[in-house]
Amino acid sequence: MRPDDWHLTDDVDAFLARAGGFLRSRPDLHTMALTVTEALRAQGPRTYGAEAPLFGHLGEPGEVRAAFHRRTRGLLSPTVLTPEQADALAARLAGLGHVLPGVSAEQHTAAAFAEAWRRHTGATPALRAQRVRLYRLGTPIPPDPHPRGRARAAGERDHEHLVRWCRAFTADVGEDFPADDAGWPGTRFAAKRFIFWKTPDGTPVSMAGATAMVAGHVRVDPVYTPAHLRGRGYAGAVTAEVGRSARAAGAHTVVLFADPANPTSTALYQRLGYDPVAEFTVHDFT
Repeated sequence: MRPDDWHLTDDVDAFLARAGGFLRSRPDLHTMALTVTEALRAQGPRTYGAEAPLFGHLGEPGEVRAAFHRRTRGLLSPTVLTPEQADALAARLAGLGHVLPGVSAEQHTAAAFAEAWRRHTGATPALRAQRVRLYRLGTPIPPDPHPRGRARAAGERDHEHLVRWCRAFTADVGEDFPADDAGWPGTRFAAKRFIFWKTPDGTPVSMAGATAMVAGHVRVDPVYTPAHLRGRGYAGAVTAEVGRSARAAGAHTVVLFADPANPTSTALYQRLGYDPVAEFTVHDFT
């Protein structure tokens, strides 16, 4: 396999014209590529920063075997690769002078690319301790016990509440969040649809977000309950409602990511009917 078997572009429409069918063939495994490219297609190439994103595919249209995307200054995010495919991609990018901060992918792919990048550039890869596991909704199972209350779609009047809880969520998981409301449109939460779980007196006690439907698939993200309200079934109820709503809207694939080191959340999602698909890791390059 030659490095130039990988075809690169910064044009999202050109990329999707060639690799879109491949990405849609496994919307669960390709959930990040599908949602990122949809955001860029809908909102423009500078959605994630001033510099153009980068895309690539391996093979010809109709015979694409692998692909990758990279947001502005972000981690490389390839689909599942063989070691040979990973080596050819690393050689192609290194040969063109690209500098990568790291790779985020299915765990075996991430490890193969990290090693190939070390060989071709001399960079030292460092595996992040935190992993994430991808789950796909099979047969939905109602939460048991089911807490009292009801679901309600969040609207414009809930903006301040959503921002506050998204900020708290990112603090819990170690992500950055804008210091003021002006940065909200650039967050990964701004374009999502949110549902609250509310107690009988109307008090919001949990929330879950979902991406727009792309290629018949929806990703649930984030799920958040304030610490003092956890352990009462609210997260299960709102997660189940987001999945039900997505299926009712026509989604045939509903996925979410969870931390496999968190036994509470992983057990919850499996009780709701989510089945594990793959584990993803990140290797940083220094």
